[in-house]
Amino acid sequence: MRRLCEIFLVSLKLGCTSFGGPTAHLGYFQNEYVQKRKWLSDHDYSQLVALSQFLPGPASSQVGMGIGLLRGGLLGSIVSFLGFTFPSVLLLMAFAYFSAYTEMRMGWIHGLKLVAVAIVAQAIFDMSKKLIPSIRHFIIALLALIVVLLWVHPLAQVTTIIVASSIGYLLLKMTNQRDDPKETLVPISKMTGACFLALFVILLVGLPIVSPLFQYEWFTMIEKFYLSGALVFGGGHVVLPLLEAQFVQSGLMSSSEFLAGYGMTQAVPGPLFTFASYIGMVIAGVPGAIIATIAIFLPAFLLIVGAMPFWLALNRFAGLRGAMAGANAAVVGMLAAAFIHPIVTQTIQNGLDIVIAALFLWCLMRWKIQPYLLVLTGICVGMVCY
Repeated sequence: MRRLCEIFLVSLKLGCTSFGGPTAHLGYFQNEYVQKRKWLSDHDYSQLVALSQFLPGPASSQVGMGIGLLRGGLLGSIVSFLGFTFPSVLLLMAFAYFSAYTEMRMGWIHGLKLVAVAIVAQAIFDMSKKLIPSIRHFIIALLALIVVLLWVHPLAQVTTIIVASSIGYLLLKMTNQRDDPKETLVPISKMTGACFLALFVILLVGLPIVSPLFQYEWFTMIEKFYLSGALVFGGGHVVLPLLEAQFVQSGLMSSSEFLAGYGMTQAVPGPLFTFASYIGMVIAGVPGAIIATIAIFLPAFLLIVGAMPFWLALNRFAGLRGAMAGANAAVVGMLAAAFIHPIVTQTIQNGLDIVIAALFLWCLMRWKIQPYLLVLTGICVGMVCY
């Protein structure tokens, strides 16, 4: 119980301070879970990130669920999800209720985006030191960066990791055989993992078949949100057009309500998939928000828990470690690509932004300032300067 409380409190702190979208979240996670608390190694963390890129759903939330699973079993995974998600869910539900305040100016948001620039830059630097040990690793990372920047497609990340894994299997096998990393113990069996994966498929196929037979409002909502969470690759931003088609074009909510919620979702910490909480609140109040949140995140939970016993077991096979090294290098390249666009391109607007972001990065790397203190500083800077 004490460990579960610890997992919840740490994830809750991250849920309250992790601004900047999925890529920034991975930077916060790397700083908190790997560097500070050492709950898992850089190697295991990079594998979780790579796995989350393979799977549909919210990447940062799946990484958090995976860390919770390694730390505290199935309950740890659920507790980690609740802590990380609760703050943004609560804020978006309140925003839906007090929608009259959507016209408020929030200049402090820009300060938080500058904090995200520094957090992600530090994460890329720390990960590259450990995951890019040779020129071959660097070339794979650079190619991944170029591909993801030039090929704007939801499947770009998945394809990049598959190709990088193949290259790594061919070129990095001998290097990784000498590494002989310690196997990570996943606290659930492969049989349990297979059951979770089977449940994911059953719901994916069964809900669209059963929902029209019942014609029940809650059942229809569960179907729409579950499919949205199960069929989207590329993170939270990609799910927005699908949600718009499901709820605006069907007449369940107005376009203005949808856009207002989308804007607010960018302003709150935590995963972008909590936009579903806002939609559920607008359509059916508090029960609707709860059902929407559970339904859209359920596929991510079933997939990450189901896949981890098989994914991390690859460490035992020397012939596949090269593939994992290639995937790890690609993850660094993809994080760097996302850092360039959209984080830098949509945040750095002038020379003042460059100076402030550089100062924040200096505080992180030189003074080792805690991220939540940097978040508070970013709020103050944003209120004063923007």
